[in-house]
Amino acid sequence: MLRAQSDMVTISRAEYERLQQYAKLDEVKQYIDKYYYQPVDSQALLDGAIQGLLSGTGDAYTFYYPEEAWKTLWEEDEGKYAGIGVQMLGDYDSSAVTIIRVFKNTPAEAAGLRKGDVFYKVEELEVTTATMQDAVNLMRGVPGEKVHVEIVRDGTVMPFDIIKAVILVNRIESIMLPDDIGYIALYEFAGGSYEDFKAAFDDLTGRGMKALIVDLRDNGGGWVEDGVRLADLFLDKALLYYTEDRTKHQEKAYVTDGKSDIPLVLLINEHSASTTEIVSGALKDYDRATLVGTESFGKGIIQDMRWLSDGKTGFQYTVAEYFSPKGNRVHKEGVMPNVEVEMPEDLRSKYFQLGDMADPQLKAAYDEAVKLAAKTK
Repeated sequence: MLRAQSDMVTISRAEYERLQQYAKLDEVKQYIDKYYYQPVDSQALLDGAIQGLLSGTGDAYTFYYPEEAWKTLWEEDEGKYAGIGVQMLGDYDSSAVTIIRVFKNTPAEAAGLRKGDVFYKVEELEVTTATMQDAVNLMRGVPGEKVHVEIVRDGTVMPFDIIKAVILVNRIESIMLPDDIGYIALYEFAGGSYEDFKAAFDDLTGRGMKALIVDLRDNGGGWVEDGVRLADLFLDKALLYYTEDRTKHQEKAYVTDGKSDIPLVLLINEHSASTTEIVSGALKDYDRATLVGTESFGKGIIQDMRWLSDGKTGFQYTVAEYFSPKGNRVHKEGVMPNVEVEMPEDLRSKYFQLGDMADPQLKAAYDEAVKLAAKTK
């Protein structure tokens, strides 16, 4: 309880001792405010202090969003923003940040950026997993602005000057393949992705689909709830995954009755992560789907997003680790496919048209789907 007495405030001993923990931080700030050789933005200092506090967890998935970054985060979830048009994934072992998707009809595509390119610099910022969000912020902004990007391709640093534009994110693409094999590519679990997936699924079903391939390659995850709803299409009431927090307390997530029995194949690769691994791990555990491709990324932890009291900033932090229904650990281990198919080195950065059977992983998934469809006749 605080009690104001003119310019004095009375606080409890416990509150006083808590505030004393931050006395050294305030001491440093006072020196910077008074003696630093140039005026400093106090808000920038506080933003840096908050990020520093969170980095003390040693967890690369726990970090702060200053005001502009927090605003941008929600704009991206709506599927429209100003930027260059790439999707990135950070490898927290090597610290490398790789382009895993170049969106169609974007400045990045026009400039010649490719899937598999590794970021080196954005403007003067050296890009690592620790600075990835800062790099994203630099590549976002106002349409017409120029941003300088340097990437590493085949061991060579390549510079690009790219003009930002409004980016429209397509999260779903679908097509009917020969022999009535449906194909849906789902690029991320975000902003209406489930609704778009369900619409594509219903369309293919109405056209006589006999088996379905869901392509989750390069899907870095997103909102867990969208993954739960998608899995609910293919599983009757069952445990989808469970989490454990620091106290070993478990929370369990279930899907409901009413599944489709359509034969199912999932495509995964080394960039399939997080929510993608929740879905693929469960469908594999229940033998509901055949997984084709390569071992997934191995991000088996869940973050909570928190708005801060100013209503303009926020942060995310890791709250729990998740496990598949059979208790398989995903974090740093990944999900193994039933049918392992490596992408040849010379095809790793190639862009395949939707449904192109020159894609060896898709061809393997198609062959599996045809076999499953034949068994259900």
